[in-house]
Amino acid sequence: MAVGMASAATYNVGAPGGSWDLNTNYGNWVSKKKFHPGDEMVFNYTGGQHDVVEVSKAGYDSCSTSGSIASHTTGNDVIPLNSTGTRYFICGFPAHCTTTGTGKMKIQIDVVARASPAPDDSTGPGATTTPPSSAANHPPPASFIVVVLLLLLLMAA
Repeated sequence: MAVGMASAATYNVGAPGGSWDLNTNYGNWVSKKKFHPGDEMVFNYTGGQHDVVEVSKAGYDSCSTSGSIASHTTGNDVIPLNSTGTRYFICGFPAHCTTTGTGKMKIQIDVVARASPAPDDSTGPGATTTPPSSAANHPPPASFIVVVLLLLLLMAA
């Protein structure tokens, strides 16, 4: 039995109505998403006005870039989510992370494993399988036989 891998998703942070900016409610945005290993986040913003800094939980809570994990500054940063766990991102520009209200530029991403498909009980011990049917086991439909007979009659005439 072949099991297909669910395809990875690309998330444009803040989309469809926003981006990595001071106007997007990231708590609301992230609450409508499920992130899995293999997915990726795209942070779009104006370079020189914002950045994306991956931080620890303590850095996230205090809006501190001290001891940051990674820093991104291109304005179109693609960040792969390679494993399960919680990731924390903030804007490192002064006051952008600590701004109150909608414009707080910080986001917590919980990456969870994809649900495993249910096991196929029909292949367990004691299960019987039916071999695939073939055309040799089934006679042609009656309409096909009628068409063949009509063609033979026309050719004989």
